[in-house]
Amino acid sequence: MPDVAIVGGGPAGLSAGLFTAKNDLDTVVFDTDETWMHKAHVYNYLGIDEILGSEFMERAREQVESFDADLRVGEAVTDVEEDGDGFTVTTEDGEYDAAYVVFATGTDTELPEQLGCETTDDGLVDVDLNMRTSVENAFAVGSMIRDQKWEAVISAGDGGAAALQIMSEEAGEPVHDFDVPDEE
Repeated sequence: MPDVAIVGGGPAGLSAGLFTAKNDLDTVVFDTDETWMHKAHVYNYLGIDEILGSEFMERAREQVESFDADLRVGEAVTDVEEDGDGFTVTTEDGEYDAAYVVFATGTDTELPEQLGCETTDDGLVDVDLNMRTSVENAFAVGSMIRDQKWEAVISAGDGGAAALQIMSEEAGEPVHDFDVPDEE
């Protein structure tokens, strides 16, 4: 059973997957590959002078997979339900159980709404500062929580915030993911 199921493989979902997989949580990312990043020419991502969105996505996927995340490109999630121990994520290919779920499906709020996540008056998924929804152990990130603030760097930050919260909940104390070079 994966610890974390991430529904959506754009910058927000992949960022969440990077953090959780890098920190030894069994992570699966479901990615329909319909991200708007394929239409982007990115000049405003910190640390990157410029990159085509599709190349950005390819690099991001490789990075997430390098930490042994199970990246399922082309496998669409059709349903997410709570079960006694977490969530059951259903795709056309099967069912997956996970302790945590992160929704990162752009502006499409259908799945979190079906799960019972509260929304704002503007139709956005309502989250706290750590990306937690009203459903325990369910998180929402990226465009579904922000009105018209659809920047890759913002979405990636949301994914990182959700992952840090999940990691902190697993550890029972605040967790940071800050590496330092080995001393020589």
